[in-house]
Amino acid sequence: MDILIRTDASHEIGSGHVMRCLTIADQLQKLGHHVTFWMERLPGHMIDFVERQGYVVTGQEQTVELLIVDHYQLDITWEQRMRKFTRKIVVIDDLANRQHDCDLLLDQNVVANYEHRYDRLVPIHCKKLLGPKYLIMRDEFIEQRAKQPKRTGEVNRLLVFMGGSDPTNETMKVLRALKETTTIFQHVDVVVGNSNVYRQEIEEICRQQHYSYHCQIDYMARLMSEADFSIGAGGSTTWERCYVGLPAASTIVAPNQLASMEMAEQLSAIINLGWHEGVTSQTYVQLLDSLPSQGERIRHISEQGLQITASQDQPNPWLQEMVEI
Repeated sequence: MDILIRTDASHEIGSGHVMRCLTIADQLQKLGHHVTFWMERLPGHMIDFVERQGYVVTGQEQTVELLIVDHYQLDITWEQRMRKFTRKIVVIDDLANRQHDCDLLLDQNVVANYEHRYDRLVPIHCKKLLGPKYLIMRDEFIEQRAKQPKRTGEVNRLLVFMGGSDPTNETMKVLRALKETTTIFQHVDVVVGNSNVYRQEIEEICRQQHYSYHCQIDYMARLMSEADFSIGAGGSTTWERCYVGLPAASTIVAPNQLASMEMAEQLSAIINLGWHEGVTSQTYVQLLDSLPSQGERIRHISEQGLQITASQDQPNPWLQEMVEI
């Protein structure tokens, strides 16, 4: 089957849409389907990265059997125009804030009323795959979860990843906090994406402070497995951390992250630091200083994350649903 994936990355959009679409593409390709990406050359685009993964990237529509759309700026009007180019449309969404003309909708997030919030936004015939049962997980995470030992609550290794583009520059706030905290870490991993405009400055600081610097990696599951605690942004990476039981504190850096982060906080699956404008370097200092005395809470966060994401009775159950619509 010929499949076209419409998505984008940029300094403003971030990298999350493209990364989860690559996971979808890899799984579809394993089944023998032919996948092409449709992306725009925005500032901070990831077209070169996608091409290095072996995919052709186009800048226009193509006639295909299945169109997959993961893009907040596209809605029912655009999807209706695409009907003449495709037999079926799949939408990946997180927001439930606009109508869609699609045959299948996937939203992996845990938010209030997640089972019904798309009822009036999609056609009656649309199949809805909603909630953590339908997490989009790369093989590396599935393999890591199966062998991940229980967390002890002790924090010796810290992982910092504030999203691929980190538009609010949270990574620099954390790096400043690490210079001030009284907590000593045996190892610190700092991850950025190619679309992070401060990545060279961050790399230099990591070199000076003897932190491990990583840019646009494909081994995040390993780093999450090795870490005892993580500081990150809200978004899809939250559920990856939960999936491997990595306790974390999250900063909300975009409006679309608000609902899922509030729910994750209610479920005790994260420490929610709140909206980025209210989060300062001192906020991170206070967090880091508190970690040695938070062992029980940290263990509980890990357990809650594993429990929330345990509803998958098989890895990536969305895959067969997607190809059979």
